[in-house]
Amino acid sequence: MKNSILFFILVFSVASGFAQQKWTLQECIQRALDENIQVRQAQLDIDVAELDKSDADGNFLPTLNANASVSKNTGLNFDPTSNLATTTQFLSASGGVNTSYNLFDGLRNFKQVQRAKLTALSAQYSFEKLEDDIALTVANGYLQVILNKENLKVLRSQNEVTKQQLQQTKDLVDGGVSPRGDLLEVQAQNASEIQSIVAAENAVQISLISLAQTLLIRDYKNFDIADGDYQIYGEEVLLKTPQEITESAKEERYEVRIAENNLDIAEKDVEIAKGARWPTISAFFGYSTRYSEQDLVNSFQEQLYLNDGISYGLRLNVPILNGFQTRNNVRRSKIAADRAAINLEQAQLDLESNVYQAYLDAQGALKAYEAAETAVESQELAYSYSQDRYEVGLINAFDFSQSKQRYDNAMIDLNRAKYDYIFKLKVLELYFGVPVSELKF
Repeated sequence: MKNSILFFILVFSVASGFAQQKWTLQECIQRALDENIQVRQAQLDIDVAELDKSDADGNFLPTLNANASVSKNTGLNFDPTSNLATTTQFLSASGGVNTSYNLFDGLRNFKQVQRAKLTALSAQYSFEKLEDDIALTVANGYLQVILNKENLKVLRSQNEVTKQQLQQTKDLVDGGVSPRGDLLEVQAQNASEIQSIVAAENAVQISLISLAQTLLIRDYKNFDIADGDYQIYGEEVLLKTPQEITESAKEERYEVRIAENNLDIAEKDVEIAKGARWPTISAFFGYSTRYSEQDLVNSFQEQLYLNDGISYGLRLNVPILNGFQTRNNVRRSKIAADRAAINLEQAQLDLESNVYQAYLDAQGALKAYEAAETAVESQELAYSYSQDRYEVGLINAFDFSQSKQRYDNAMIDLNRAKYDYIFKLKVLELYFGVPVSELKF
């Protein structure tokens, strides 16, 4: 029985290990796009826009309606077949079919179709912009996890060196070669590094939970990302001038497209509002018939034939006065168009400002990364030199631990600068028009 339980635990543990998924960046982005609530809402906006377009197309079709009624009449009523007043109780019925077609309405139906197409296009632009924003958010969260993991690796690796140093110092102290103060210094250094490792482990878990929440993943305990050596790609974008990137962004980015499309919609609303000033002309056709049980001569079928009627013609509606509603609607739509034009201008200015800021951020991140590389090289040489001097007793444990700590901090700063530079490059590439699916990490 005991062996069976142990076997079950072993099988369950192995199965759990296989079930735990290591998420790649591409998988995280796709998960966010599939599950994000805002993305799903944006997709519904696209569906609504398609329905509005269908409504606009349907306005070009004629209307067709049928009606029928049956009533039991008691007391004084008019016979629908003879149109005479009668006090007899009788059953009557009537029915008909009506159709109408809009011949001219100031081209408003035509303009509505154009507007519906613009609205659908705007919804699509908003959806695609949201996808880009979410992908960038996920990439930032993903890189933060990698940064925290890299920092943890540095701290653990350096702590292994400290542990070796601790044992060597203990042997030297026990042999009477080094003072006991050196051992206490190394022990303090080891305790400080263990505290840093614990804090780094917590930082990894917090960043993983934050990323899991972005992806709407509830199993925080088993969520993890795939390990990988993320390199720096896309540096060629820095060879472009800010003006070149800005011009490309105006053509490729959705912020300006949305603003341009909203201006087109506002201008179309002005045309639709002006169309209400024109007369409307429509054609109509109607067929109706009646039946009454008061008619004792003719059968039901004969009454339907004898009592039927047809009406058809044209209907003209000329707007003359409607409390200034048409005039005010035109003015409101013009104001909305002016506001949309201002918003477009602001979107262009914001985009230009954002591009320049992203360009400067990427350049600054590159300089910080290069400086961090130089600092690591210098601190590594200084640490190696200190280690050689410490081993021959030329410096004490305190001086050596300070050199080692400076080297550790330089490595952590290099990791931070590297992933900050990677992210800043991705932002600049997006402004230049590189699709999210083609971004390299």
